[in-house]
Amino acid sequence: MTSTQTPPTPRTGARWLHCPLPLPDPPRRLVCFPHAGGSAAFFREWGEQLPGIEVHAVRYPGRAERIAEPAATDLRQLAHAIADVLEPLADRPLLLFGHSMGAVVALETARCLERRGIHPAHLVASGSRDAPYPGPEELTEPDEDDATVVARLLALGGTDPALAADPEFQQLVVPYVRDDGRMFHGYSPRPDDEPLRCPVTTIAGDVDEDADRRPWHELTVGPHREHIVTGDHFYLVPRPPFSLLQAL
Repeated sequence: MTSTQTPPTPRTGARWLHCPLPLPDPPRRLVCFPHAGGSAAFFREWGEQLPGIEVHAVRYPGRAERIAEPAATDLRQLAHAIADVLEPLADRPLLLFGHSMGAVVALETARCLERRGIHPAHLVASGSRDAPYPGPEELTEPDEDDATVVARLLALGGTDPALAADPEFQQLVVPYVRDDGRMFHGYSPRPDDEPLRCPVTTIAGDVDEDADRRPWHELTVGPHREHIVTGDHFYLVPRPPFSLLQAL
């Protein structure tokens, strides 16, 4: 795409993307896709730690600034809407970074972009391993009560226990955590899914038992690399992968 394109308007781009530190002439852009139950605020400090990279975090509907909007119910439709607002930003190389559920949203967003002739420079699937697809019994979960959802959040890590015990936090956050879970587990591969062309890097913690499993080496015809790092599912809270992203 050419440099004559304009950034997204506040009505569209700012609704979907948060960029705490815009750069006047960025050599590249990083787009971050939050995990299930996560929001753009998870990545609010990344721009300060990645010089030369303009960081945008995706704002999913139904939470934070978009709490009044209905939550997404179809992961592919969500990815299509995100691709719409990323198109004008593709005048610079785009690196897509998704954590856990966000890795799959990033995958489908990359597919949407490539179908439009826009090729991401790289896809980083965090909290995800290169492995066979899980069996059907692992892809479906029954609706869980609030206490079980909170316990699952604490087991995954990345959530402050004192905050999770707050009834107001539970009332606000648990509904969209549950909505994300339904959307994520309702997503499945299709026989006509085309492989990506862009390189893919996967990152997983060495003690992460909750990493999503995808055959990433089969999901792209580009290069694939896997990095195992120290930590659990939320290894990136104490140790964000800034050096790896800079290297890519």
